[in-house]
Amino acid sequence: MLKVGDKAPEFETKDESGNQIRLEDFRGKKVMVYFYPKDNTKGCTAEACSIRDQFDVFHGNEIPVLGISGGAEKSHRKFKEKYELPFPLLMDEDFQIAKLYDVYKKKKMYGKEYMGIVRTTFLIDEDGKIEGIFGGPEGIEKVKTKEHADQVINFWGLKL
Repeated sequence: MLKVGDKAPEFETKDESGNQIRLEDFRGKKVMVYFYPKDNTKGCTAEACSIRDQFDVFHGNEIPVLGISGGAEKSHRKFKEKYELPFPLLMDEDFQIAKLYDVYKKKKMYGKEYMGIVRTTFLIDEDGKIEGIFGGPEGIEKVKTKEHADQVINFWGLKL
């Protein structure tokens, strides 16, 4: 289980447009990596739109935002276009990145158990170490989908 102070696991994948993305390419910058369960669901849409609406703050502080979920490239592309998301949505169809970050877990909905991504955000520092976690068992606090951007902005004390 990852915790604050651990080195963030490296990954390489593609975004919704087929561009290659590697975590190590962001070394020297703070990075927000957020895992969300599924495109176009109520909570995931609220979370993505919260980040979109405050994106100028992240961009102005030179902090890349990376959304990661399972699902197909086409689904990610449509989700990004529909909600005009200004940040990349990364592919994790086989959940290997989610497993690296220990956020692919057994979940339960309507009495049915299944495996899926647990909504979790990792705030990574310039050296690639985890500075903060929202959600999951090691999180500072639960991800508040409609206010998640504010949670991160407040944690990092970003300039508005």
